[in-house]
Amino acid sequence: MTEFDTLLRGGRVIDPMTGYDGIADIGVRDGRIIAIAPHIDPAATARDVTDVSGQIVIAGMIDTHAHIYQHVTGRFGLEADLVGVRSGVTTLVDQGGPSCMTIGGFRHFIAEPSDSRVLCFLSAYLVGGLEGHLYPELYGPGQTNIEHTVRAARENRDLVRGIKAHAEIGGVSRWGLEVIRIGKEIAREAGVPLYIHLGQLWPMPDDAPDIEPDEIVRELVPIMEEGDVLAHPFTRHPGGFISTETGQVHPVVWAALERGVTVDVGHGSHFSFEMARTVIDAGIHPYTLGADMHGYNVRLPKGGSDDVRESNPFFGVAPFNLTNAMSKLLALGVGMEEVIATVTSNPARMLRMEDEIGSLQVDREADISVLDLHEGQFSMTDNSRFTMQTERMFMPAFCLRAGKRFEADSPLIPPLS
Repeated sequence: MTEFDTLLRGGRVIDPMTGYDGIADIGVRDGRIIAIAPHIDPAATARDVTDVSGQIVIAGMIDTHAHIYQHVTGRFGLEADLVGVRSGVTTLVDQGGPSCMTIGGFRHFIAEPSDSRVLCFLSAYLVGGLEGHLYPELYGPGQTNIEHTVRAARENRDLVRGIKAHAEIGGVSRWGLEVIRIGKEIAREAGVPLYIHLGQLWPMPDDAPDIEPDEIVRELVPIMEEGDVLAHPFTRHPGGFISTETGQVHPVVWAALERGVTVDVGHGSHFSFEMARTVIDAGIHPYTLGADMHGYNVRLPKGGSDDVRESNPFFGVAPFNLTNAMSKLLALGVGMEEVIATVTSNPARMLRMEDEIGSLQVDREADISVLDLHEGQFSMTDNSRFTMQTERMFMPAFCLRAGKRFEADSPLIPPLS
């Protein structure tokens, strides 16, 4: 008779990496999955047996766009486990918080003590994500160091899975695309992908030249290579996938996708239903789905700042999290398995960790997310204040991280509405 630490019975198991979609039991022992079967012997014993019938069981969710360098990045950084395991998410990828100068602190104070698995895309800038890149004067090409950043990426390869940089009109008006070229050189030498922010971030300086957002995209695409990531395809800000000239997907975006560049939603303060509908209707679906939650676009459970004005580029008007973003993709017509792939198998491949995470397989570490899919009438609002009605809404129930159970009790989870 098999003995388990945890036995999940009767859930709908969906694993895009293996193609499995069916009712199954999952047995966990010593932090690893040791059995997956339609029916595990009813006589099997377990310290914790949980009936998950009616729920969806998937590989531990991976949030590809987190901001969790708490305190060091000021109001921007959230507590990792509130975004992670206490929201049903087992792996977090901080986008651009740590730099070559602060990666040691990120390891010691964030990655090591967190119950969530914590990774990062290292900032191309020396200062990293201080105050969420609020001060543009800190982010020019003179505030980078290729040699030191490459070395930090190589020496911290267990944490550093890529490099983060920005391509938007506020920065281009100051420095052109030189920082992106520097970021690409760092990424290429470190052997990791480059993650590129699209959509306006910094205000235009008073003496700024006329910058055409479409031209930024035209100049950017030739810099990118297979495996690089374009973020914020559905942004409401200028300089995204949608041409300001035609109102359609910019032609050179197709060239980037053909080259093997992938697309990460990066919901955050950017998400627009109108832009998402245009991009998806054109045939471009996101590869990965990052929530992009931070201290300016979610209300902190304590100690939050109330001085965020709507003019702030990071300001968000609608509560959201990773499962809320998944629900928006469902409402936009993206299929169930494809939505689940954006938070499991696809990000695992993007991180080059598909042999470790992103799939439910025997002998793998037991990272498992259990979701409720509610049916009814729900409202979801984007950051342009447009509200869309949907009949299905994901909510996290709990997760196992290396076999340890965490309830989805984060105060950052938006309520059903």
